[in-house]
Amino acid sequence: MNEIKGYVTRSVLSTLGLSLYILADTFFIANGVGVLGLAALNIALPLFNLLTGLGLLLGMGGATLFALKGRSGNYFSQLLIVGGLIGLFFTIVGICFSRQLALLLGASGATVDLTTMYMRFILVMAPFFILNNLCLAFIRNDQNPQLAMKAMIFSSVFNMIFDYIFVFPMNMGMAGAALATVLSPVISLAILSTHRNFSKRRLSLSWAIPEFGTITKSIQLGLSSFLAEMSTGVSILVFNQVLIGLGGDIAIAAYGVLANVLVVALSLFTGVAQGIQPLISRAVNRKEIQTIQKTLSFGLKTSFIMAIGLYLILFFLKYPIISAFNRENDPLLIQLAAAGIPIFFLSLFGSSLNMVFSIFFSAIGQAKQAFALALFRGYIFLIPFVIILARICGITGAWVSLPVTEGLTLLFSLFFLRQYYKKSKKNMKLKSAV
Repeated sequence: MNEIKGYVTRSVLSTLGLSLYILADTFFIANGVGVLGLAALNIALPLFNLLTGLGLLLGMGGATLFALKGRSGNYFSQLLIVGGLIGLFFTIVGICFSRQLALLLGASGATVDLTTMYMRFILVMAPFFILNNLCLAFIRNDQNPQLAMKAMIFSSVFNMIFDYIFVFPMNMGMAGAALATVLSPVISLAILSTHRNFSKRRLSLSWAIPEFGTITKSIQLGLSSFLAEMSTGVSILVFNQVLIGLGGDIAIAAYGVLANVLVVALSLFTGVAQGIQPLISRAVNRKEIQTIQKTLSFGLKTSFIMAIGLYLILFFLKYPIISAFNRENDPLLIQLAAAGIPIFFLSLFGSSLNMVFSIFFSAIGQAKQAFALALFRGYIFLIPFVIILARICGITGAWVSLPVTEGLTLLFSLFFLRQYYKKSKKNMKLKSAV
């Protein structure tokens, strides 16, 4: 049990650190640039989710493969090359097409310049975001979650300090916030490079031509993590498109407050899920059914207790939280965000469990179930519900769509879990009969 707690605690702190990149940007942009800056940041957020998701796609998939096989192979070296090449593609996109991409994501005349500036910084440094998430996953699975935690905490502290320095004393505005954010994964990677001195290290770095089998298997196992991360980006994109028609840039800014708080909450649940993943994969490799059940149970309980605590904080402290991101004290922003918080964040009770279930099924090698849950949460249920409920009930309908989505997805999570336990019991009976 102590080992489970240790892995989960370090993983939660690690993923929380990653989400604080964006939360720090949100706070300093809201107070240093204003409502339009906050709206521009929210328009650019899906891009950040995409880069994070690609790192998780290769990292969580490859690291799960690494844990399930019980040997290092050269998965790490192969996927490092693949991640770097993908990152370079986005760098080229950032240099050549940032403005066109900003317009495509919904930036208006008032926000397009700010959105373009922020996105260009993020895209140019895309390789570092992708490789940082990839390395974090592998190092966490190589029995060194403490280093992963340190890397994320130190890089997040760096981001927050230099967000303040660049935005206020140096008066760099949106560009300053973006610069602090893109330097943070560089700091994290520098810290992670010290893993080469770790006595229990099994990872090795060598030149290896990426193999098709390694890439496809890693993508299969990491797809649920990618889709789970991208579901946040897709939901932000869909909400932005719906809300701009209902309340304009102020409605997007109000949603920006909620969305950024949600990113932090989801990072906590992701941290719990990623913390139990190496232990579950290891237990599957050793065929320790009781360890799998105990670890999953601990993850679900921990994540749900976090959801209860977060909801109570958000419910009772909603006005101080909103005011922290509302320098101009815009009354419409306050009204929209305050009305949305009690409804929108009911989704925490479902997402806290769904995030754990999604990575759990990936960790035991059931990629189809993990893939299905990620699709339900971020795409199949969410997109139509946001559009339909917003048309029927306006902005309130948009807030309701996320709790409904998470609730329906949870039903499928429990169904898949029941199937897994039935199959496990059947296999145990067959073995005992033999």
